[in-house]
Amino acid sequence: MPLDPIRLMPLTAHLWFAAGLAVLSAGIVRLMIRVGTMDHPGARSSHTRPTPKGGGVGIVAAFVLGTCVLFLGAGHARVPDLPFLGLIAASIGIAAVSYTDDVRSWSFSVKLGAQLAAAIVAIACGIRFRVLHLPWVGAVDTGLLGAPLTAFWIVFATNAVNFIDGLNGLASGSVAIACLFLAGFAWAQADDFVQVASLVLAAGIAGFLPFNYPKARIFMGDVGSQFCGFIIAALGVLSARYGAQTLSVLLVPMLLFGIFFDVVFTLARRLIAGDRLTEAHRSHLYQLAHRAGMAAWQITLVHWGMVVWGGLTCMAFEAASGPLKSVIPLSVALPQIAWLIIVRTKARRYNITRW
Repeated sequence: MPLDPIRLMPLTAHLWFAAGLAVLSAGIVRLMIRVGTMDHPGARSSHTRPTPKGGGVGIVAAFVLGTCVLFLGAGHARVPDLPFLGLIAASIGIAAVSYTDDVRSWSFSVKLGAQLAAAIVAIACGIRFRVLHLPWVGAVDTGLLGAPLTAFWIVFATNAVNFIDGLNGLASGSVAIACLFLAGFAWAQADDFVQVASLVLAAGIAGFLPFNYPKARIFMGDVGSQFCGFIIAALGVLSARYGAQTLSVLLVPMLLFGIFFDVVFTLARRLIAGDRLTEAHRSHLYQLAHRAGMAAWQITLVHWGMVVWGGLTCMAFEAASGPLKSVIPLSVALPQIAWLIIVRTKARRYNITRW
């Protein structure tokens, strides 16, 4: 697509705006360090000493403020009132419940109920799968399955990002990189709202990351991980309407394939082993790699690289033609297969038999 100066001007302005939001996020993260809501090591923890949590509050504040300014002041990037209000209301609701969980620890059923409620609000306000443009079968009308499919996707993605948030920068950095790729695809489809909302979320995370990676002065907490998971899931639903791009519904799943594979693989393995799925554990692939002696910062970089690979795979699909085009999406799994083999080998070498 040729570069259009008219479209580049608002993009430049958005980048400056995003930089300001990153500074705002960083300021709130510093404040949350002083608040000192501590995360004490537990059965699922990879850290060994109490560390402040709640840094995700900075991400939430930056995103909500940024999208509200966008909605009220940037007419070219507006979305219909109801979907926008539904997205903001649902995301604030899930952030509020998640933050109180960071403070007092809710049961899993309460957190799942909040996620379902947020998904229902989003769906009721028009954020739902309607037509899925798939690379192998073309356009598929979801019909009555649209609402339950959307609810399942939102709840799954929200929990997946939350489950993977166990090492410094892993979840937050992965979502930020995915947002940058998603913003690029949205720009190509002239979808200003998804483009700028993705940049705004990435900006909020950028303000948080220096306090969390490579060494953590604070964690995101559930308020950050569940919020990021919910927003990236909602943006994935909004991106699925790109009729000109047959990969649209698979954009977010391919970008975050490493995260989703780890979660599905771990849940399936625990289910087969007869373990309680709601019980805290350290058997995710990234946790096994850490237990087997791999440095946390290295594991995080591996996952960031998987997101980049997913983005490049999406770009290759768009540029390809002929029979090769239908095969390219499958290549997103190659790094994950290699990672699974590496982790399995390391676990055996360290005699880790309990996954």
